[in-house]
Formats: sequence, structure tokens, C-alpha cells
Amino acid sequence: MARKRKDTDYLSISTRVRAMENRLLTRERMERMIDARTDEEAVKVLGECGYDEIPTLTANGLDRVLTRARDGVYQDLRSAVPDKHLIDVFQMKYDYHNIKTLIKAEAMGVDAGLYLSSGGRYAPPTLTEEFRRDDLRECSDAFRAAAKAAKETLAASGDPQQADFILDKAYFREMTAAAKESGSTFLEGYVALLADTANLRSVVRAARMGKNGDFLAQALVPGGHVEEHTLREAKPNELTRIFRGGPLADAAALGVGLTTAGEGSFTAFERACDDAVGGYLRQAKRIPFGDQPVVGYLYAREAELTAIRTILSGRMAGLDADTIRERLREPYV
Repeated sequence: MARKRKDTDYLSISTRVRAMENRLLTRERMERMIDARTDEEAVKVLGECGYDEIPTLTANGLDRVLTRARDGVYQDLRSAVPDKHLIDVFQMKYDYHNIKTLIKAEAMGVDAGLYLSSGGRYAPPTLTEEFRRDDLRECSDAFRAAAKAAKETLAASGDPQQADFILDKAYFREMTAAAKESGSTFLEGYVALLADTANLRSVVRAARMGKNGDFLAQALVPGGHVEEHTLREAKPNELTRIFRGGPLADAAALGVGLTTAGEGSFTAFERACDDAVGGYLRQAKRIPFGDQPVVGYLYAREAELTAIRTILSGRMAGLDADTIRERLREPYV
């Protein structure tokens, strides 16, 4: 049974997190990066947020700086939090990305190295070596079983999407279990909302592609507040009713417009989904100490990395300021 930790167990790390929040990327800092006259001026803003210097803005240079920052956050907080499950929930996505990449690369006979991400629980070199030996002994039982099933499914079907479905379901099951084990009801709520968001997106995409319930049975993930069978059996115009009163109400309404009337923007729908998750996490800012500030900060750093990449990649691609703004989400601070 999960141990319910006291809020005071997190008193020290909560104090640290509150201090670190002062360096997060604010809306004002984002606007300065977008409107900067030169790339050099834009990247200077990152120094205020504690990032390494980028002498010349390039895709590889940006990736190196953001990767170091992300890995540093996880290494730092993993050694400081009372319960490592809080960190695991945020790191798992990199592990599952990497195993998807390794499985597909092996099937295609190519090297996966360039496409692997650090930041997970399992270092890419170690994971790669264990995968080649067909012995993921350092990985969790759930991860190991899902990798085996996905690899066998891809070999039998030749369909990478089928393998992805297996791994996506395992990812959400493992996140749900870790959140429960942490004893943090706030973290459990976050994971459940992530599952609901993923499933809402799947329902909307399936409707737009004319896919049936069999497709959704494979695509939907467990762990949400809304049962999978409810979404599998629902008509697209019922999404508003299903998500009424919850954080995804606005996103569901936009999804109905997209699927039943062909109205609205898919970009706006995606942004509404992300903002619903962000809105839930921003509740942590009102809580002085406990697991919530840590969870909120981890989300904030992930969202910050995405925002920085969106802004600077957009600048490198020559996008105008308004187009970059449309792709951004509400900041944590």
C-alpha cells in the first residue's frame, strides 16, 4: 500500500522549488524572445532563466542546451524528493519514446542512436545495449513486458502503429501505478487528466479520419476519469456532455465543432487540451508546501523547454511573431 507522506516531508524541497520558480520563463520573457531584433538578443533571455549560453543559435546548439537543462533538473530533484515516483512519472515518456525508437530502428535495420532522448529513468546507451541483448533487466517489469509484446507485434504485423498502441497503454498504466504508489492525490489527478486528454485527442482524430470503434479500442489508453468504453461507444457530438464541468470542457466543445461541423482550428483544439493540463498544474502555485509544488515545478520546466524550442526554432525557420505566438501555451508563471 502506498504511504501517504505528510506535507511537511516536502518542506525543504518546496522552499527550494519556490526559489527556482523565480527563474522560470514568464510571458514577459517569452514576448521579449519573440520580439527580439536578433537571435543573439533572443537567446540572452535564457541566461535570466539559468540556461547555458548559446553563442550562435543553431538547432544542434539549442538541443544540447535544453537537454543539459532537462537532465540537470531530474538529477537534482531525484536526489531531493522524499518519493522518487514523483520524478518517475515525468521521466517515463522518454523511456517509452526510446523503446519505440529502438524497436522500429531494429525492424528497419537502421541505427537508432541519433533519435534517442536522455531524461528518462534508463540511460539510452544502457537501454540500447540491453535491448540488443534482448535482456531489459534494469527496466521495470511493466516496461519489459510491453517492449517484448510490441516487438513481437511489429514483427508479426509489420504495422508500427500497432506496436505504438501497446506501448502507449503500458506507459499510462505504469504512470498511473507510480502516481498511486507516491501517495500524491495531486499527481494521480494529473496522470488521470493526461489520460483523458490523450483519449479526447484520439476520439477527435478518429472521427476526422472516419475510423471506427475497433480503432479506438486499440488507441485509447487507461487511467482517465472517463472510462475507455464510454468514449469508444460515444458519438462525436456527445463529447461536450461527457466532459461537461471538467477541465477539458472547452477542448471537448472545440473537438465537437471539428468533427461534426468541420468548424474551428485543430491548432486551437490542441492548445485547449494542453491549457487544460496546465490549468490543473497551476493550482500548485497556491499551495505553500507539499508534493504539489514539486509536481507543478516539474511540469513547468517541461513546458518551459517546449516554449523555448517553439520560439527559437520558429525564429530559425523565419516564422513571423504572430505565428509563433499561436503555437505557444499559457506559461506556468
